[in-house]
Amino acid sequence: MTEPSSVEQSIGLTTFYTDHQGIGGLLRERPEDFIVTEEPIEFPVDPKGRFLLVKVTAKNWETNDLIREFAKQLHISKKRISFAGTKDKRALTEQILCFYNISKDQINNISISDVEYSVLHRTSKRVRIGDLVGNKFTIIIRNVSSTIQNEDIKKLLHPLQSIHGFPNYFGVQRFGGIRPITHKVGRAMVSADFKQAVMIYLAETSNFEGNDATIARKELAGTLDFKQGFHNYPKRLRFEKILMQHLTKNPEDYAGALKRLPNNLLTLFVYAFQSFLFNRMLSERIKQNLPIDEALIGDIILPVTQDGVSLNPIPVSTNNLDKVNQQIQKGKAVVSCVLPGSETEYATGEMGKIQQQIIKEEQVDIRDFIIPETPAASSYGTHRAIISPLSNLTASLEKDELHQQHQKLTLSFSLRKGSYATSFLREIMKLQDITKY
Repeated sequence: MTEPSSVEQSIGLTTFYTDHQGIGGLLRERPEDFIVTEEPIEFPVDPKGRFLLVKVTAKNWETNDLIREFAKQLHISKKRISFAGTKDKRALTEQILCFYNISKDQINNISISDVEYSVLHRTSKRVRIGDLVGNKFTIIIRNVSSTIQNEDIKKLLHPLQSIHGFPNYFGVQRFGGIRPITHKVGRAMVSADFKQAVMIYLAETSNFEGNDATIARKELAGTLDFKQGFHNYPKRLRFEKILMQHLTKNPEDYAGALKRLPNNLLTLFVYAFQSFLFNRMLSERIKQNLPIDEALIGDIILPVTQDGVSLNPIPVSTNNLDKVNQQIQKGKAVVSCVLPGSETEYATGEMGKIQQQIIKEEQVDIRDFIIPETPAASSYGTHRAIISPLSNLTASLEKDELHQQHQKLTLSFSLRKGSYATSFLREIMKLQDITKY
């Protein structure tokens, strides 16, 4: 059985659900090889509404960079532009952007490279993160061995199709992508070791990051000269520069330096640590051959509504076990795992043992998720489904026009919001280099 890469294991992905070797291959050789189409919720038309909805198709644009460019050309604050979900850069994406107090003519008078857009309508409701049903994906895996047959693809997909989904792991993007360290920063914050949190963020290196950043980080780790570091770090590392600017003026005030960062970034650090714990717990459940598509006594399930997975946890007991599993089979409930916080309800039974084991191994005290120094990053905790439903899946194997003597596998499928396509792809490809996802 293929072992996850060391980087995957460092973010809690310590196993695969499937036991085949993986087909390898290459992703995102062209942006058109990775198409993501947002499935938005409905926003009622209001001709007098303050918000303008625009459907945007972008090639090779990460959502936050795209918003900065729109704001620049419109001469407005980027806070006046909102969206339902962040999209990756190396892709062809379609999503809704929401503009506050902007006219159709203003939008139509700007031009952005590799971006097409069409104004939809005005509405009185602002689009917020999470205001989507899910995403549709069409993904091409290239450079697949010519020895792989359609029957092989059916066999490798069968374990996932039999449970109508895949493990709902947090993907590497959650942890920083090419430098997956955000969970380590979050762990240090929860432990109230703010110096360590800052130094991990500033100085920990990655084999996948640019050489200029790596050299600057190594030098800072050796000298702790924040003034010099501020000048050495590449301009793109703006959050690192904010930290060093504060520490140059306020030596040893590491908590104060963190407070200079945006609240959403501080929150992301703690969420990443919770995500790491979730990944570890789900991995352990799979290792122990416990089902992810069926509830056991002691599990906590979440009802599924038209709007997605509810956050109203229901403990499973002998009294409701059969009924709960009937609901799961109908797609009306899912088994969950905890994202630990100061007030989270933990499972009992087998899953409870796993959760307590991981909490103990990682030396977590749930009370520490209340962080007085950075209150915005405090967390009460929550639950997350352990399986991501996979719908409308199709797979076709064809000759690869970019790689002679090889094939390409085209996958089309839909995912609910909050699920990672890379967590599905890793079960199929099983790459050792996480940056290739």
